[in-house]
Amino acid sequence: IQEYEQIEIYNVSNGERFTTYAIRAEDGSGIISVNGAAAHRADPGDIIIICAYVGLTQQELASFKPKLVYLDEQNHITHTRNTIPVQVA
Repeated sequence: IQEYEQIEIYNVSNGERFTTYAIRAEDGSGIISVNGAAAHRADPGDIIIICAYVGLTQQELASFKPKLVYLDEQNHITHTRNTIPVQVA
């Protein structure tokens, strides 16, 4: 995710969904903060999903691999994946 890139936030803790943009934090700091008006939609400790999207042609889509990054409670990376887990009923 690039600085100022538009992102979607899905707040798992309270069901809120909103659009905002990424603001740079110090590398390795683990800081994830929601500022401004969006701050009313999330509280410290909430579990959130941060999404960035890309538009692709069918040809580009054939070789595209998403990047999923999983964090621990201190916002440090625990693992990454390049596939979305299969959803079951």
